[in-house]
Amino acid sequence: MSTKRSTPDFFLIIVTLSLLTIGLIMVYSASAVWATYKFEDSFFFAKRQLLFAGLGICAMFVIMNIDYWTWRTWSKTLVIICFVLLILVLIPGVGLVRNGSQSWIGVGAFSIQPSEFMKFAMITFLAKYLSENQKNITSFKKGMVPALSFVFLAFGIIMLQPDLGTGTVLVGTCIVMIFVSGARISHFVGLGLLGIGGFVVLVLSAPYRIKRITSFLDPWEDPLGSGFQIIQSLYAIGPGGLLGLGLGQSRQKFFYLPEPQTDFIFAILSEELGFIGGSLVLVLFSLLLWRGIRVALGAPDLYGSFLALGIISMIAIQVMINIGVVTGLMPVTGITLPFLSYGGSSLTLMLAAVGVLLNVSRYSRY
Repeated sequence: MSTKRSTPDFFLIIVTLSLLTIGLIMVYSASAVWATYKFEDSFFFAKRQLLFAGLGICAMFVIMNIDYWTWRTWSKTLVIICFVLLILVLIPGVGLVRNGSQSWIGVGAFSIQPSEFMKFAMITFLAKYLSENQKNITSFKKGMVPALSFVFLAFGIIMLQPDLGTGTVLVGTCIVMIFVSGARISHFVGLGLLGIGGFVVLVLSAPYRIKRITSFLDPWEDPLGSGFQIIQSLYAIGPGGLLGLGLGQSRQKFFYLPEPQTDFIFAILSEELGFIGGSLVLVLFSLLLWRGIRVALGAPDLYGSFLALGIISMIAIQVMINIGVVTGLMPVTGITLPFLSYGGSSLTLMLAAVGVLLNVSRYSRY
């Protein structure tokens, strides 16, 4: 292994903290009205987000100094623990139901979402597998099947919650890792056709998913039902114009756009900060992606490359899905915007994952 540099990628730290700062400001701005109405405390969500941000930053800087090969050693254990938690969350009385999904486990006054941590655990496990089985990856039976079996097992359990959004990010991230490892295109074509068939079955098996597809195609068909969120989201983005209505001046957060501090926070950001503010956020995510890819390319070994690639792919896929949903380019799924949306498990996991990426950057040759 290469000699470790004295400092991690400082640029990556600045971009991450910039996104986090914007997120903290927007969580307060987007949630103040709803928090005042429900909890009589306009800072209710902001204070909790600040707490998780603090925990996440501490985790990021601690993990930044932990040799990334540690995750290779503990990858199997992490995956097993996450599988156990995914099963526990399905047990009535243990798992908490929110917005129709039984995806959380209560821990005191807070709750954790095991599926979020499974994404990171699966990245560490798959990075280890791909780095050790590089010569077999072109074989569907010896390379692809063993890798995908664990991925689709996790996806299947997550779908029992159900949580299509998180499951999609998990599968998408792993597919990117397997593709970059050198798997054959023909295998991906077959998997793609199988995936399309499976997606159709998943949609047809749940009436609410059918409504999401129809509302995506024509939200005005049911403007007060399945199309309500996307219509209100577009009503937020449109009036924002070039410069926005001004920080804190959103109209849609006044009980028009449901819980705007979570999945649809980018709509409120665009309404208040306009095209300029939204573009700034996208530029920051693009810089994060560029820097992450650079770290992956410069890693001294295959494990470090796959680990960094998996982390930055997870972030990029989640950003693309969230922005796509908010702007009406994709059907509605419950996906948070990394570093910006309200949510303890997601925020902590993302910051911890960046910590791993920063450690890999300490060894990268660039």
